[in-house]
Amino acid sequence: MMTIESLKAAGANVEEGLSRCLNKEDFYLKMVNIGLNNQNFQLLGPALEAKDFDRAFELCHSLKGVIGNLSLTPLYDLICSLTELLRSRTDADYSELYNQIITMQKELLAM
Repeated sequence: MMTIESLKAAGANVEEGLSRCLNKEDFYLKMVNIGLNNQNFQLLGPALEAKDFDRAFELCHSLKGVIGNLSLTPLYDLICSLTELLRSRTDADYSELYNQIITMQKELLAM
């Protein structure tokens, strides 16, 4: 079960995230769960594979906002890196960074 302590141990800036959720731990944990289950994580992979860089950028940028507001810092940093790579909308190998994002998402969900 995900806890404030497990999120801290994973590198999340829990105090910042909690402040955005009125310092209500239950509400914050609920929002983290919703954010980590955002469908854009799964939609991003096919957009990258199809080389639909406009769509991939939109999906990634949206995730950046959601995960940033939750202060899930390590995941946020990876998403920021992918967002910036996609900003140019050029063909590149995005798979390693995408795989790191999905792996971290799954690790956080498994807490």
